[in-house]
Amino acid sequence: MLLSPADERMLAGEEGPAVRSALELLVRYGELMGAERLIDTDNVCGANLFGPRHARVLGTTDPAALFSRFSLDLDETVDVPPFRAHSCQLIGPRDRDQWDLQGIAPTDAAAMDDSERYLADKGVDLLSTCTPYQVGNVPRFGEHCAWMESSAVVYINSVLGARTNTEGRESSAASMLTGRTPYCGYHLDAHRRATHLVEVRHPVVTTEDWNVLGYWVGERVQDAVPVLTGPGLAGSAPTPVQLKQFGAAAASSGDVEMYHLPGVTPEARTVEQALAGREPAAVSVFDADARAGTVASLCRTATDREVDFVMIGCPHASLEQVREVAGLLEGRRLADSTALWVFTPRALREVAERHGHVAAIEKAGGRVLSDTCPAIGQFLPPGTRVFATDSAKQAHYLPAITGVQGWFGGVRTCVTAALEGRWPDA
Repeated sequence: MLLSPADERMLAGEEGPAVRSALELLVRYGELMGAERLIDTDNVCGANLFGPRHARVLGTTDPAALFSRFSLDLDETVDVPPFRAHSCQLIGPRDRDQWDLQGIAPTDAAAMDDSERYLADKGVDLLSTCTPYQVGNVPRFGEHCAWMESSAVVYINSVLGARTNTEGRESSAASMLTGRTPYCGYHLDAHRRATHLVEVRHPVVTTEDWNVLGYWVGERVQDAVPVLTGPGLAGSAPTPVQLKQFGAAAASSGDVEMYHLPGVTPEARTVEQALAGREPAAVSVFDADARAGTVASLCRTATDREVDFVMIGCPHASLEQVREVAGLLEGRRLADSTALWVFTPRALREVAERHGHVAAIEKAGGRVLSDTCPAIGQFLPPGTRVFATDSAKQAHYLPAITGVQGWFGGVRTCVTAALEGRWPDA
């Protein structure tokens, strides 16, 4: 790999052992990815807040030791200087204020507070969300980033036209320390062209529709780059929320990191431009049968209709989504047997509080949480056997992670299930 003079100085240890280790890690990673050099980045999002599972492995809650081991892949604890790149903390294992609702012990909560302070001292913005672009970190078109979190990666690549691969904890931490990332994958023009064509023949209108379409597309193309066209997309353009849900679903059932919607996403005005003049490797058709089969697949773990828990906000809900839930609950009360939790970025939760949306949800018996989600934190209301969600991503992951049954549907159906304690009959 070709290294710049600054890279060579970091590799020689002139900026300390942590930076040297970070650069070594990026070089190993870049060589495996076939990168010929590193490039500058000043926008890194990673997950370096550590919980009790990590502490038990090392037998310590010392945040410096945990960062050295799990973020830098070191067996020794090294002194870490302030981060060079603009860095943000992604979603973590707990709600900072409502951790008791998750069953977290006070000592574990205190240790996570220490971890947050450690990161803040290094210059990390504690956004603590899977959707940093909703709360201030909006990369510019063409900007080279180093982001974790599959749903955020596909959003900024596709919708914003920024450039990132799906990084891991170690590579993103290394980029925070060095301001460098391997020049490969979706940083390169050639890899951002569409390879697969998707003809959408069934109407895609609602946010539920976009969830379903995304999940189906991910299954079909896996880690390829699709371009979507067809009469099913006619009408109004998808909203940012719908694009958020579509990308998250496609990145869950497959490994989609970028897609093109001509006339909507910024890097291709036409199908031909998206494909760069090439024939697609495959053409897939989304029709009524495809939609029905996908919904059935998303509900494949569910047999019991008595719902214990309804989860909304994966990826983290926008202010509009929180408002919608509050409106559906107005003047009503959840079933005694069913919990409803809505997850949103902390900054948006504070705005929702000022608008009265949080109070409306809590008055109905629900809760609004931030900083985490059931899949990342691996927690559920006690006794949960059956849950329901409006997120294809959560329907994909949570049954596998926790062993619960899962129903998928639109937000209105989910809220109705929380009010009645039961998933509606087919």
